[in-house]
Amino acid sequence: MESISSPKNEKIKELVKLQTAKGRKKAGMYLLEGEHLVEEAIKERAQIKLIVVTSNRLEDYKNLLAQTDVQVLVVSQDVFHKLSMTETTQGILAVVEIVKQEILPHKGRFIVLDAVQDPGNLGTIVRTADAAGFDAVVLGTGTVDLYNDKVLRSMQGSHFHIPVFQANLQEYLPILKEKGVQVAVTALHRDSKDYSVLQGATDVAIVVGNEGQGVSDDVIDLADVVVTIPMFGKAESLNVSIASALLMYKTKETKE
Repeated sequence: MESISSPKNEKIKELVKLQTAKGRKKAGMYLLEGEHLVEEAIKERAQIKLIVVTSNRLEDYKNLLAQTDVQVLVVSQDVFHKLSMTETTQGILAVVEIVKQEILPHKGRFIVLDAVQDPGNLGTIVRTADAAGFDAVVLGTGTVDLYNDKVLRSMQGSHFHIPVFQANLQEYLPILKEKGVQVAVTALHRDSKDYSVLQGATDVAIVVGNEGQGVSDDVIDLADVVVTIPMFGKAESLNVSIASALLMYKTKETKE
């Protein structure tokens, strides 16, 4: 085990760069903080490059660290606070390699995000897609970075369970359509149908949009069907993560 007590250490400076999207992209790695997430990464055999633990919590995590042969870096609390993105830390984080999903699937149930920008929304949608048994999550251009700290906390490790792809929706959605996948876009549109049309759908790509602007017109033009969720009260719309959950679970319902 290596020990570092100075926040000015060069290795620490390099790890701090992983707090930004630019730094993560350049290094091909990200920081995963917290006991549960590190445990999930170990269990799912993620490509962990390093585990960082504070000296005062080393004994607490002895059993967890015994489950892997990954190098452990022991640091002072001052050093850890420099790496941490949370106010209350648990004294453990992992440096994990970003594994690119090279082959995009062409069959199954997909939730597709068109420029969803809120980290909490993205994380919740990925976690819900995992829970709903969807086959993949597709991130269109303008969607927040998957490895943003707030996204990772919201996902709670679900990105280890379900493939998450980045794609140009103008290119990818037509390919899905050619393969027999129905493209269902959520929008308030003159031709909108009630979301109940998704009940029991098996090969379907559900597209949800940006929090403020919704799905872009270019993507709406690619839709096989435009769906909407009815509002029974005075609210004009639902949060995109809530809407995504309703839409995904509607496909899991059995037609009577």
